Amino acid sequence: MNHQHGGTKDGGEKDMPRESKASRRERAVEFCRRMHERYPGVQSALDYHDPFTLTICVMLSAQTTDAGVNRVTPELFRRWPTPEAMAQADPAEVGEVIHSIGFWRAKAAHCVEASRMIMSDFGGEVPHTMEELCRLPGVGRKTANIVLNKAFGICEGIAVDTHVFRIATRLGLTRASTPAAAEKDLLDLIPSDLWTYVNEEWIHFGRDTCTAQRPKCDACPCVDICPSAFKANGKPNARKSGSKAKSGTQAKAAGKAAARKTEGR
Repeated sequence: MNHQHGGTKDGGEKDMPRESKASRRERAVEFCRRMHERYPGVQSALDYHDPFTLTICVMLSAQTTDAGVNRVTPELFRRWPTPEAMAQADPAEVGEVIHSIGFWRAKAAHCVEASRMIMSDFGGEVPHTMEELCRLPGVGRKTANIVLNKAFGICEGIAVDTHVFRIATRLGLTRASTPAAAEKDLLDLIPSDLWTYVNEEWIHFGRDTCTAQRPKCDACPCVDICPSAFKANGKPNARKSGSKAKSGTQAKAAGKAAARKTEGR
């Protein structure tokens, strides 16, 4: 039985037969290969120096730019550099330091509350497991994934932020309505040895090419495996050359061919 793709707000394929899981996996792996080639050794844009400051930075970065976080954290960590120090801080004073970023009141409270829990429940050390990290106020699975990966070299999943979610949707790798549900789809398609690279590499690609508004399909190295190429946001983006983008069927075929080429190397 052939199911039809529903339209997505990011301009995914419409009225196309549902792609097989094997084909989606091949395109996902090939996209990861190209991202790893494009952004070798890419590092986080956040400025941190240990597991605690990383946890706070990622917590603060929700719905705020990394640049905005980096502007407030030097003073924040000068005044409260450790969980012990921040656990004793007044949330109002923390708020004064970080007030230029979004949701600063709630984030200030979370900084203090999480620090207190780190001191009371984890002996002053940032915990090393997904379950324990997610107990900290203000820390969800996305933040926990990043902390585990970058601070402890542990990769239990993929941190799906707004960039990863957008790209995965445009690539047709997920039809999920939430980042948490999208992560499950990506974990099912992408081999575990590639998980550690996805968040940072896809973030950079989302910022410089596959942007939320007016994605630069003309400059994209993956148009041949992207069913949403030149269709994102439901508005055709004409190539400078005037030629048409590949169809969804062609994208799938290209993905399979690219995957076979990669395996043969």
